[in-house]
Amino acid sequence: MTRVLVLNGPNLGRLGVREPEVYGSATHADLVAAVDGWAAELGLDVEVRQTDDESVLVGWLHEAVDSRAHVALNPAAFTHYSYALRDAAAQVTHAGLVLVEVHLSNPYARESFRHVSVIGPIATGTIAGFGVHGYRLALEAVAARA
Repeated sequence: MTRVLVLNGPNLGRLGVREPEVYGSATHADLVAAVDGWAAELGLDVEVRQTDDESVLVGWLHEAVDSRAHVALNPAAFTHYSYALRDAAAQVTHAGLVLVEVHLSNPYARESFRHVSVIGPIATGTIAGFGVHGYRLALEAVAARA
């Protein structure tokens, strides 16, 4: 069975209460439940994780490489400036694994500082602006390419 780590960065543990007009009303627990259901439909072995700590995300990406797990990554604010996260994510794709960058909102429809992603250029692909459903699209992409 294809293994996928669904990794969520800072503030995503606050889904449902943080700017619901931007990020929607689904909580992180709702997201986990939805991802688990979609993964089962697609025959994927998935684990959903969230941290506000950049170094933890880097470690999880190293784990993905070492365990040959594909990744759906919502780097959140780290998208725009974390070269450490970018370098760890590049190891995933350079290892021949799929890495899908996911964003609940469309960064290009928001403030100009959100228009730059240091992750996008090394990701297999990016899905943005579809809310929680973007995670389903990411899982479908992994299932199709893995």
